[in-house]
Amino acid sequence: MKLELRGITKRFGPLVANDDIHLTFESGEIHALLGENGAGKSTMMNVLYGLYEPDGGEILVDDAPVVFAGPADAMNAGIGMVHQHFMLVPVFTVAENVVLGHEPTAAGLGGLIDLTEARRRVREISDRFGFDVDPDALVEDLPVGVQQRVEIIKALSRDAKVLILDEPTAVLTPQETDELIAIMRQLREAGTSIVFITHKLREVRAVADRISVIRRGKVVGTATPDESEQQLASLMVGRSVNLGVEKAPPERGDVTFRVSDLTVIDPVGTRVIDDLSFEVRRGEIFAIAGVQGNGQSELAEVIVGLLRATSGSITLDGKELLGRSVADVLDAGVGYVPEDRSTDGLIASFSIAENLVLDLHDDAPFARAGSLSPARVAENARRRTEEFDVRLTSIQDPVSTLSGGNQQKVVLAREMSRPLRLLVASQPTRGLDVGSIEFVHKRIVTERDGGTPVVIVSTELDEVHALADRIAVMYRGRIVGVVPGDTHRDVLGLMMAGVPLEDAERSANEHHTTLGEADLEARTARSEEMTT
Repeated sequence: MKLELRGITKRFGPLVANDDIHLTFESGEIHALLGENGAGKSTMMNVLYGLYEPDGGEILVDDAPVVFAGPADAMNAGIGMVHQHFMLVPVFTVAENVVLGHEPTAAGLGGLIDLTEARRRVREISDRFGFDVDPDALVEDLPVGVQQRVEIIKALSRDAKVLILDEPTAVLTPQETDELIAIMRQLREAGTSIVFITHKLREVRAVADRISVIRRGKVVGTATPDESEQQLASLMVGRSVNLGVEKAPPERGDVTFRVSDLTVIDPVGTRVIDDLSFEVRRGEIFAIAGVQGNGQSELAEVIVGLLRATSGSITLDGKELLGRSVADVLDAGVGYVPEDRSTDGLIASFSIAENLVLDLHDDAPFARAGSLSPARVAENARRRTEEFDVRLTSIQDPVSTLSGGNQQKVVLAREMSRPLRLLVASQPTRGLDVGSIEFVHKRIVTERDGGTPVVIVSTELDEVHALADRIAVMYRGRIVGVVPGDTHRDVLGLMMAGVPLEDAERSANEHHTTLGEADLEARTARSEEMTT
């Protein structure tokens, strides 16, 4: 099936999310849409799937114009979509989820759902593509990678000829990503067209037949997988960027930050952090890696005082942080870049200038005799927005008028522009283009080189690899192991799935030719040394 977008435009108030988009998706190909967060990729696919009504342009299926009033129309036309956040009912079985909304019934059952037929559909598709999915398993008991397969089975069960995958690897381990890529190739060979939405250059080059690059709502170019990551990155941001991180070996000092026997139990009794211990030295970057939802976010929130711990200890420069207010923790010299900037990092209605002094507004030079100095606040804002390349109209505009990426820069500028004893950054480059990522990574390394202990929480393995001097991998609230920053991706990926360090290294040695025995032995020795 051939699918075409002609002149698609979508506006949200003054924001033009999609600007005269022209794209063609041919039958039996994997067509990647590459662009940074906020470029307009997902908006475009939501238009195509009937979730948004376009403000201009038309959609054609096999050269015939179509109008989709909703997702049901798109599905009836042969278009399926796997959303970044899965649309599954956790307490339902796989079979029940797959047929939800178009349940098969049998005359002899008095109109009741024919679960036997539902199971048959799941088994037939699962066997055809080697998905290995049990139709009677509860979705809530399945790993994330298998849940994604359930979403794909849902789409294929409705005879999807075009399958849209929106950032499908965002919640997957590297091994699950490899499995998904293999599935995508199988689907292509079976004649299914795949629209692969992502901002990850490595994955695009691994699987795409064609690549369309989206920047600021426009298609700015096309490319092939033969293009280098550097070329693709330059096309994404419109200039040359350095995808690597230049940093010297760390000059480690004393241990100044310690987490000991930390446990956090949530209101329903789940141990989201389970007896966690680690320490960080001055002048090193300690990265917390893992698939989203394994306790990393809660760890960052406990450190800064946003979440209460059940037991344990967190000390900075020998002083206990647990039990202190967020203000007290920040006053102790902790810089915090939160995962959710809109909830924990900014006050939307405050100006850009005011947000840049949220945790300093009552200190000199911004306040005297209890009164805020607007001139000092404005001067600080001009310096910081220029230094961090915040794209704005006026420093007096509400911070809510900025794009997500520029809002993130405001948080970074505020937290990294004061003397720090510890920097905690959770998803520090989320929503930034590759050029801004380059800048942020340099600033984090500069902070490390100045002697600050740095804790990075990131689900982006490339970012962890680029920045970390040591890496702790979390799985279900516990640290699976602590390894050197240059540990092979395959080892980290296995650990992210819960495989203990020794077993992960053994498996990587057996199945991956790029890791030799001597290399693994050296890494094991270094891992043991760094852990102790």
